Amino acid sequence: MNYRKSKFEKKFGRYAIKNLSLYLVIGFAIGYVLQLTDAGDSFLYTWLSLDAWKILHGQIWRLFTWVLIPPSSFDFFTLLMLYFYWSVGTMLERVWGTWKYNTYIFGGILCTIAAAFLYLIYVYVWFGLVWGGDVTAEVMSYYSLYASYYMSTYYITLSIFLGYAVTFPDMQVMLFFVIPVKTKVLGVIYLLLLGYYFIQGDIFSKFVIGAALVNMGIFLLRNRTSFHPQQVYKRQAARAKTRAHAPTVKKEEKAPKMKAVHKCAICGQTEASNPNLEFRYCSKCRGNYEYCSEHLFTHEHVK
Repeated sequence: MNYRKSKFEKKFGRYAIKNLSLYLVIGFAIGYVLQLTDAGDSFLYTWLSLDAWKILHGQIWRLFTWVLIPPSSFDFFTLLMLYFYWSVGTMLERVWGTWKYNTYIFGGILCTIAAAFLYLIYVYVWFGLVWGGDVTAEVMSYYSLYASYYMSTYYITLSIFLGYAVTFPDMQVMLFFVIPVKTKVLGVIYLLLLGYYFIQGDIFSKFVIGAALVNMGIFLLRNRTSFHPQQVYKRQAARAKTRAHAPTVKKEEKAPKMKAVHKCAICGQTEASNPNLEFRYCSKCRGNYEYCSEHLFTHEHVK
């Protein structure tokens, strides 16, 4: 049951953003501040929204700034909503791991961006080939701007809750602060509503909801077993058991350095540099001269 990292995680895992949920909440807070200014929503959707046509004409910043647009308008429950998504997202990051959680969130963001550009292709094909109309720049710009109002972070935050419902299906939440409901029940209800809105909604809803469902479907269904807390606990216990039974390899202890006491007056060697040598004092030399065994009988006596 050991967790095996994918090739991408081994190569790029160190670039994963820790505490990603906190940064998402901070981004929403910035969006709410902009929303409450005099410019209001008009500034957010005029300059920051995911308008694919304007991105193609040089406004590259929209690929990133649309994430600042909050999923709903600001009211009292907004603070509770932000805290809920932060706590739920943090819990998922701890259970899944930073890399997997990053992949899940950024996967939803990339799918939404792809949906915005696919919608432009749809408009071009529908008006040009099906209706046989003249697809002008004004037509493309108008429908791209209208679609940008649907390309919201609402489905990004919803995917966080659905991930939580899959990972902790038996966890209870207080609906309306009164009714205890298991997350798996709410998850099923949300999925049914998404399916209903996808079928009955307009073409804009189909693209953005389809992008969210594709990301959640591929990611959650593929990794559901490995993300379950029980499986995480088993993997952690298996790793701990392996470490406990693994033979300990002691580092080779270095012998303490020998302090030199004797030194040959001829070659300068000591017992530390050559432990095989023996040292003696010469009785015929005037003074305390010590020699190694190689020079004891061959040296010239000091008079």
